[in-house]
Amino acid sequence: MTWVMTRVTTLVTGAVLASAALVSAGPLQDDLAARRARLLEQLGPDTVAIVWSAPTRVYSLDVDYEFRQDSHLLYLTGIAQEDTTLVLIPGAKTMREVLFVRQPDPRREHRNGHILTREEVTARSGVATVYFVDEFEPFVTALFNRQVYRARRNERSPEFDALFEAVAGGRARLALPFGPRPAPSAPLTAPYEFAVRARDRFLGVSFVDTFPLIAALRQVKSPYEQTIMTRSGSISSSAHKAGMRAAGPGRFEYEVEAAIEQVYLASGAMTPGYPSIVGSGPNATILHYGASSRQMQAGELLLVDAAASYDGYTIDITRSYPVSGTFSEPQKAIYRLVLEAQEAGMRAARVGNRTVDVERAAEAVVKAGLLELGLITDASGDQFRTWYTHGICHWIGMDVHDVGDYQRPLAPGMTFVVEPGLYIRPQALDELADTPENRAFKAAVLPAVQKYALIGIRVEDSFLLTETGLISLSASVPRTIAEVEAFMKGRSGQ
Repeated sequence: MTWVMTRVTTLVTGAVLASAALVSAGPLQDDLAARRARLLEQLGPDTVAIVWSAPTRVYSLDVDYEFRQDSHLLYLTGIAQEDTTLVLIPGAKTMREVLFVRQPDPRREHRNGHILTREEVTARSGVATVYFVDEFEPFVTALFNRQVYRARRNERSPEFDALFEAVAGGRARLALPFGPRPAPSAPLTAPYEFAVRARDRFLGVSFVDTFPLIAALRQVKSPYEQTIMTRSGSISSSAHKAGMRAAGPGRFEYEVEAAIEQVYLASGAMTPGYPSIVGSGPNATILHYGASSRQMQAGELLLVDAAASYDGYTIDITRSYPVSGTFSEPQKAIYRLVLEAQEAGMRAARVGNRTVDVERAAEAVVKAGLLELGLITDASGDQFRTWYTHGICHWIGMDVHDVGDYQRPLAPGMTFVVEPGLYIRPQALDELADTPENRAFKAAVLPAVQKYALIGIRVEDSFLLTETGLISLSASVPRTIAEVEAFMKGRSGQ
């Protein structure tokens, strides 16, 4: 090895070793390192992978929405800060992971708060090599020109030889989290925009979509993630019980929402996992009702779908309960059916089954129950969809509707919900096509529709699947009719 080669090698590896001493060990850092390692294994030495932070979004004029990091980047780095980019180079000898972050700026920090230093980024993420974000393009451009960033022309290092050989041989790949293909008229996301520019500049480079690779990793939660989700579930469950205590005739939906979200903040969950749904009376039949402005009336039901985001992870809970504390008989009938459907879905949520098996198990119960209640006349077709209007099983994690393959068999470590719901909206009959069959259907079910009109009930729980079965992450929230009524009756003493 010549002196020149030794000097450049020292430059490259020295940057890694100097920062590596600052890496903080801990469960989070260990888990982040394992996640990146699994992705690196799948990419191969001919590849450069890039993951970007989420863009900021304007709320009003010069005010942005609260920033929410891209879930893939958060999963791989733990960095929640804007203007962050991760580059993975599987074929590198030592510098396989590089982060690019904002440069400290006293004026910006005065306006918006502390910007993580490179040392703090390393301590949080476990990534030893950290550059500033304006160095990203020169760094990547150097790689595809078979050069080491910051090296002099006559200096050489074997650090990226495997990648450089792939570039020279036309085998190099650029791996980006493309995700769903946009329509020709749709705006391009950052990965697509970068690919368009790179295609014209990095000739001979092919493209790989890392979105499904990262999604597959995220679909099975590590023990560390399971611990965080359990805590998220505990906070969200406490919040639901606070909301139940706040509900009552004459009170407003927003009072319940406020009680719920106060628990989030008091427990260290700084944001909701998704916009809270708090719908009373007819609003309980609106799937994504968001106004929270109506005054609750005696005898009505309140449907609450809410959960906190804790350390980047959210679960999903829905409860439906009587504002006055006691279910009416028609409300009980619909509630029992929804609960039976959920329990059927839970029984089907076994290792080796798929989410479709959960859906079908619940549907069979719903069809038979609706037929018995007189809300459908034929359990063999799709009449039940008049009142049973959505799927009941979706993944949860960093996103409330988390990424994952629904054809993949259920496996230990997967987290998901089971959430059947029935919404007896009389106007749903008017939305049916005017055919002889539908006219007969409407005439036959009208008495039952009038009996159960405007009852909206959804029961949703979040689960962790293990080798031995389901663990409910929301088990402490009253669920059965008896549990709900007992809790509502004892609210004054809580």
